[in-house]
Amino acid sequence: MLDDTGRTLVGDAGSGDPIETLRAIKRMRGELDRAEALAVRRARNANAPWQLIALALEVSRQAVHKKYGRG
Repeated sequence: MLDDTGRTLVGDAGSGDPIETLRAIKRMRGELDRAEALAVRRARNANAPWQLIALALEVSRQAVHKKYGRG
């Protein structure tokens, strides 16, 4: 479900101006990256193993651990 920011970004991405569309896509990627990081943090706080998180993201366990693991 999209919040107001998400709906605005999607609307901007449909702009007739290709440069504005590219900027909107860039902003959407940033929002998605932040949402993913939050979801991974919440999953780890709920004791989800790296393997399960990796399966949900369709990446390797090593990749998700490297991106979000500490130390």
